[in-house]
Amino acid sequence: MSAFSSACALFGARTYALTQWTKIMSENVRTHSVDKNHVVVGDAAKEQVDVNPFNTVFDVKRLIGRSFYDVAVQAYMKHWPATVISGSYGRPNVQVEFKGETKTFFPEMISAMILMKLMKNAKDYLGSEVKNAVITVPSIFNSSQRQAIVNAGTIAGLNVLHIFNEPTAATIVYGLDKKGTGERNVLVFDFGGGSCNVSVLNIEDNIYEVKSTAGDNHLGGEDLNNRMVNYFVWEFKRKHNIDLYTNPKALRRLRTACEVAKHTLSTASEANFQLNDLVDGIDFNTSITRARFEELCSDLFLNCLDPVERALRDAKMDKKQIHDVVLIGGSTRIPKLQKLLSEFFSGKELNKSINPDEAVAHGAAIQAAILSGYRSERQLSA
Repeated sequence: MSAFSSACALFGARTYALTQWTKIMSENVRTHSVDKNHVVVGDAAKEQVDVNPFNTVFDVKRLIGRSFYDVAVQAYMKHWPATVISGSYGRPNVQVEFKGETKTFFPEMISAMILMKLMKNAKDYLGSEVKNAVITVPSIFNSSQRQAIVNAGTIAGLNVLHIFNEPTAATIVYGLDKKGTGERNVLVFDFGGGSCNVSVLNIEDNIYEVKSTAGDNHLGGEDLNNRMVNYFVWEFKRKHNIDLYTNPKALRRLRTACEVAKHTLSTASEANFQLNDLVDGIDFNTSITRARFEELCSDLFLNCLDPVERALRDAKMDKKQIHDVVLIGGSTRIPKLQKLLSEFFSGKELNKSINPDEAVAHGAAIQAAILSGYRSERQLSA
């Protein structure tokens, strides 16, 4: 998948709590699957998605804290092979087959399984239980969505110390390398699998002040994938008069290939893929150029600038007042998006000094240390 969950841990002597963190998880933990007798999470779920699409759940972040009748939820359901139904209090529930029975899971339960997978990875690495956590969310999550994340943590057995905005967490990591550089205005552009979030922050003397946030919960890397999937579904139907939307297994194989192709196009001008016996014995061998992909998604890329403009307006800042534009989220690797952002800021070089996939987890670990009382200047500057 195009995004993944990650975690950082603080360990060792108390005086080194901030300096000796390590990444403990970087697999695709946002994917959750149920086979006939087992629940699997992460890479194991991803590996069997093509043969078990109806029982595989992904992008639950787009369900959590929402009503089943939310227009966005209804739109997203078209792209999920698993069945989503209305549950108690109008919450969306995911329906799967498990141990010969039909079972339903609400989004908080699935998110809790993801958290428990992270907790297990942490325990395996550290040799001790993880009980407390700082959990990050998109900056534009509303109170219902944030509470749902807290509930997921509770179900997983965690004491949730704080719900932290993802761009702010990433800015903490960025700020570690900027000590002594004076006051700075930073715009954090977060483009992950499910949303596009922008925050403007002021940093001075290790104090981080959020000036504004803006975003779009309906715009993310998955929407880019959907454009490519739609294109190839149309192409296959034109050639073979078969609608892949009526065949969930074939559609899931195509989606996986499109996700890989999107990643390839971040570093190459063309991506090729071969799907043998996609449906009815028909092989689908095709390719897509970076230029074609950019054309398919041109309006989505332009829409990414809307939250940038809103965040600047709400912060009462001109784009010339921004010292650094920091990129986080895996989809910020897309060259076209980087080009648009750089041009918007009059050719400014974008800051790519932090790992876009891991910076949020690193910042959350630092925030956890601060909340736990580990906050000496020496540690923060290490």
